[in-house]
Amino acid sequence: MHTIIDYNDTAHRRQVIALWETVFGYEDSHNKPGLAIDKKLAAPDGLFFVAVADDTVIGTVLAGYDGHRGWLYAVAVHPEHRQQGLGKALVRYAEQALTARGCLKINLQIIAGNASMASFYEALGYELEPRVSMGKKVVENLPPT
Repeated sequence: MHTIIDYNDTAHRRQVIALWETVFGYEDSHNKPGLAIDKKLAAPDGLFFVAVADDTVIGTVLAGYDGHRGWLYAVAVHPEHRQQGLGKALVRYAEQALTARGCLKINLQIIAGNASMASFYEALGYELEPRVSMGKKVVENLPPT
């Protein structure tokens, strides 16, 4: 059994970093888990949630809202807890938090070719949109590699 709660840096940081390293295997310095957590905590909006079972973090969802669109980031479920509905529960929890803030549309990105994740989100009502995702790293804000 799990519970989804607000992220607490003191209680959850170490476990979230380990989970994200396991699930995502980040390689770029701008995606380092500790940095991502620090940046989110610097913009506190109440949209960072963890799923816990017996005080162990087994899933996360980090969301964002700009006043118009919402975003889902870092939806992660520990491999030992997959296929039990936890990913869906995390997404729905974040959707409810965004909806309560008046969000009009929720976006997310997945890596091209990740068919299993595309299928997961499609089953939750997300649709592939004809968009080109572009990004630019702000070099002066990146940590040294």
